[in-house]
Parts: sequence; structure tokens; C-alpha cells
Amino acid sequence: MNFHRKFAVNFITLHRKTDNIMAKYIYQYENWTDFTWDNNLINTLFGEVRHLQGQLTGKIQLLGFTSKEEKKLETLTLDVLKSSEIEGVQMNYDQVRSSIARRLGINTAGLVPSTRSVEGVVEMLLDATQNFQKPLTEERLFGWHAALFPSGFSGMYKIEVAKYRTEEMQVVSGAMGKEKVHYEAIPAKDVKAEMDKFLLWLNDNNNLIDKVLQSAIAHFWFVIIHPFDDGNGRIARAISDMLLARSENSSERFYSLSKQILAERNAYYEILKKCQHSQNDITEWLMWFLNCLKHALLETENGLQNILEKAEFWEKHKETPINERQRLTINKLFDDFFGILNSSKYAKMTKTSTDTALRDLQDLVQKGILKVENSGKKTNYLIA
Repeated sequence: MNFHRKFAVNFITLHRKTDNIMAKYIYQYENWTDFTWDNNLINTLFGEVRHLQGQLTGKIQLLGFTSKEEKKLETLTLDVLKSSEIEGVQMNYDQVRSSIARRLGINTAGLVPSTRSVEGVVEMLLDATQNFQKPLTEERLFGWHAALFPSGFSGMYKIEVAKYRTEEMQVVSGAMGKEKVHYEAIPAKDVKAEMDKFLLWLNDNNNLIDKVLQSAIAHFWFVIIHPFDDGNGRIARAISDMLLARSENSSERFYSLSKQILAERNAYYEILKKCQHSQNDITEWLMWFLNCLKHALLETENGLQNILEKAEFWEKHKETPINERQRLTINKLFDDFFGILNSSKYAKMTKTSTDTALRDLQDLVQKGILKVENSGKKTNYLIA
């Protein structure tokens, strides 16, 4: 569902008149934004999510400053990349990472220049998460949209930028002439009024709904309105991130909801498609969203365990003589090493001879850093 098409008003009207068996969209019911859900069904899952958020915050505090900065940079980079990828937009990892590092003042090696489109997406996400307490106004939303489309084009198509759409819209996929309609958005004439209502609810300081639940509801509500020509999914996820930051009262992001949504993309589209025909009851959407958030938190918690073990290791061995080749390899073993370490892999990684690799590895074994595991004719090495 990565394609958006505009159709004339009379076409949509005719389509609705002739296709009487099509289920009504949620916005076609009276008082459609009076959302309801079954607390008995969501409470356990909601409690787990809130518990995991607190647990993750506690573990983050155990990280040293450098590890914390690296994790924050990695999370924000993935959030930008994966949110764009959900919509079929591929961005350059190094450019995104460099743009975020520069804006947050994080000292890191290998910074590269970034394109206007990369800078725009980064600017939107950082405004959402770093300025999470600011009200979300129409002007701010328009600024986000302008940042997403600095050229005024989405691919080859000229779009309306920094303003609500003025034409009718269907979300479709498939080849020309064989399009499959996934969704007909709210009529353009109603978008302004619907968005005013949405923003009033979002910025209501007297709103008693928990911010995690508000994040889920806002995501769904915004997608249903579909107020812009393009970029609605990315902006909906930025709004969710903003409200999750409010739920933790922190601008520091250490888990990526967008990364998890991408991993569950098919289910994401299916649940949106199903709930867009519901009548106020969004229990199923809330269940899916909370489960997705739970998976994102669990994945980050597991990753943090590696970071904590790595930090503990280097604290223990801060006085141990270790050369740069050995240091590089040990860090790889903690971070993203694939398979089993042996002398030939060590030599390739560190660009050294097999003899030197063997000496380095044996030295690490003698120091109690690595242990030997014999597998057939090969000698493998693991963190002790």
C-alpha cells in the first residue's frame, strides 16, 4: 500500500452509490471519534508495556555516557530509516546517522554530508521527540510536511505541500488499470474540521487517557483522516513517537517503534484495514499497537544486555594490555559478529597475517579474555 492516487469527487461519489455492499468506513458513522475499547482485554498488555518502559529506563541509567549516546544515535537513525522504508522510501544510513549526530552534538567518527530530503526527515523526527512537550499545532504539522517534501514532489509527482489536501484520495496498490483500493480517505472538504478536532484532543492537558494509549489512538485517528497528499504514515509514526516521549517524560529515545512496525508491516496494514471499517470500537487496533510496542521494548532490552556486558567487560579489563587489533575483534564479538571466531576470520577482520592472528588470539586466551572451543580440525574462540 505504498501508492496514493487522487480521483475526482464524482468518481468517488459514483463508486459509493453503486457499491452498496461495501462496508462503511469508520468516519461515515455518527460521532466516529468517540472511540471505545475493552479495558478487560487491553489492561494486562498495557501493564506489561508500562512495566517494560520503566525497566528499560532503569537499565539505561546503568550505561556510561558514551554507550548511552551511541545507543540513542543508533535508535534515532533506525527510526528515520525504518519509518521511511515502511512507505517504500530507502534512505542512506550514513547520511541519516551523520545528520542526527550533528544536530544533537554527538561526537562520532565518519560523518558525511546529507541530502535535503534526509535533513528534512531527521528534522521532523527530532522536533517530535526532542520538543515532545510542545503543542502539536497546524503550523507545526505543516512544517513537518514541508520538511518531508522539500522539493514539492513525491517521486515524480507534484504534491500539495505544507497544507491539507484539497482533492479526494484513495490509497491503492497494483498495476495501472488493475488497482486495488485499500482505503478511501475522508472527503477533502471535511479534513480541516476533522484535523481541528484531532489537534484539540491531542493538546488537551485535561485529557485523562494514558499517553501510551493516546499514542496508539492518535496514530489510528491521523491515518483515518489522511490529511496530506503524501507522508501521512511517516507523520502518524512521528506523532506516536512524540506521545511515547511524553509518556516517559524524556526526549531520549532508546527503542524504535517504526523498526518494529516494519518487521510486522503486513500485520500493520491488515489491522488498519480491518479497523477502518469498525464502528468506534478500536480494541483490536490497541491490542496490535501495544503488542508491537512490547516487542520493540523487549528487543531493545535484549540489546542493552549486550551493551551492559560489554561495558562491564571493559571496566574489568581497563588495565589489561590489549592491542588495537584485539580491541576491534572483542568489540565485534559483543556487537554484531556473525558465526564463530577463528584465526582466519581474525586475520581477515584485522587485515593481518594468520601467524599474527594466532599470536593475538593465544594472548587473549592466556589473559582469560577468550576461551578455546575445538570443533573438528578447527580451533574456535569465544568470549570467556
